[in-house]
Amino acid sequence: MEKHSNNEEESTHKGSKQSNILPLWGNERTMNLNPLILTNIQSSSYFKVNLYELKTYHEVVDEIYYKVTHLEPWEKGSRRTSGQTGMCGGVRGVGAGGIVSTAYCLLYKLFTLKLTRKQLNGLITHCDSPYIRALGFMYVRYTLSPANLLEWYEPYLQDEEELDVKAGGGQTMTIGTMLRQWLVKLEWFSTLFPRIPVPIQQKIQKYLSENLPPQVTHTREETTKYNDRPKKAWSRERDNVRDDIRRDFLRDDDRDKRDRRRDRSGDRTDDRRHKDSDYKQSRDRYSKRDRSRSPHRHHSQSHSSSNRSYKETNRYRR
Repeated sequence: MEKHSNNEEESTHKGSKQSNILPLWGNERTMNLNPLILTNIQSSSYFKVNLYELKTYHEVVDEIYYKVTHLEPWEKGSRRTSGQTGMCGGVRGVGAGGIVSTAYCLLYKLFTLKLTRKQLNGLITHCDSPYIRALGFMYVRYTLSPANLLEWYEPYLQDEEELDVKAGGGQTMTIGTMLRQWLVKLEWFSTLFPRIPVPIQQKIQKYLSENLPPQVTHTREETTKYNDRPKKAWSRERDNVRDDIRRDFLRDDDRDKRDRRRDRSGDRTDDRRHKDSDYKQSRDRYSKRDRSRSPHRHHSQSHSSSNRSYKETNRYRR
C-alpha cells in the first residue's frame, strides 16, 4: 500500500511538472518575430550588453517596470520608411530598420528564459505596471498555439486598466481593448502577429460577437430600422419641391456664369481698344518729335530760305 501511494504521488508530481511547461508554437528559434525586428534585437547593444547580465525572471520583470514606456516595435523617429512603397513600406514590417524598442528586446529576453506557466500567469496578473502585463499577453500571442489564445485572453477581455501603447505617447487604450484587437487583427503598428488559422479565427469571432457585442453594431441596426420605415406622401412631395428648387438654382447659376464671361470678354476688348489707341497716339507724338529734331530737315529748310532770299535780291537788281 505504501508503495502504491508513493507511486501515485510521483505520478501527480510529474503531471504537475509537465503542465507547468509551456509548449512553444511555431518557430522555436525566432519566436515567430519579423526577421527584421529579430535581427535588430540580436544586434542591439542593449540586448547584447545590458540584458545579457540579467539571468533570472525577476530581474527581467524589474527591468520591464523601469524601462518600458510603450509597446511599439521601434523607437519614435528611428523608423526610416520614406520613399518605400508596397511590401517595403511600414505596413508589413519590411524595409529599412531603425532602433528596436526596449519592449521587444525584453520580450525576446523572456523568450530566451523559456517561461513556465506559473511565471507567465505571474506576468499577466502583475499589479505593479500594465506594461508587465502587456508583455505577458504579447508573449502568449507570439509563442503559444492559436487554439489556446482565447483560453488565456478570455478572463481579461473586459479589463479596464489603461496604458499608452504608442511610442512618444498619444494612444491610450485598455487592456481589454488591446486583447480584442490582437484576436481580430494581425497588424500591430509596423509589424504583424502570427497568423491565426481560419477555423480558429471563426470561433474567436463567434465568441466575441456573442459575448462582447460592439456598440457600433447597435448604432447600425438603429439606422437601418429608421431608414426602413415607410415614407409618407408629403415627404415625397417635399422631395419633388426640393428637386425643382435645386434645378432653378442650377439654371440661375449657369446664367450668372455666362453673364460674367460676357462681361469679362467685353472688358477685355475695351481694354485692347484703349491700349491700341494709346499706342498710336504715343507713336505719332514720337514720330513728330523726331522729325522736328532731324538735322537733314533743318538743313533743307535753311537751304530753301537762302535760295528764296537770293531770288528776291536779284529781282530788284534787274
